[in-house]
Amino acid sequence: MMMWILMMMIMMLIMIMRRMMLMMMMMMMMMIIMMLMMMMMMMLMMMMMMLMMVMLMMMMRMMMLIMMLMMMMMLMIMMMMMMMMMLMMMMVVIDSLCVTKGGWSEFLS
Repeated sequence: MMMWILMMMIMMLIMIMRRMMLMMMMMMMMMIIMMLMMMMMMMLMMMMMMLMMVMLMMMMRMMMLIMMLMMMMMLMIMMMMMMMMMLMMMMVVIDSLCVTKGGWSEFLS
């Protein structure tokens, strides 16, 4: 696993060296966005946990169930949004790669 990660890192470095600064900027932006998304997800999870605790303390079973369902729905929607965002980012990056002379084929050769 570690070796694989190292390989990936080296590949990234080569890519950055061979491509222009735009590519690096894209990657950086992607990383930052991913980090932010993760943070948001963590926050959401924490909030959910807090809510659950409160509900448990209140001991309103029906209410709790409804709330849980709502939260699950919210989480699902959030996940979907995240996936969409990531896909969009990937599309943009691939586009930028393809636009540069040679693109992936040049990089792979």
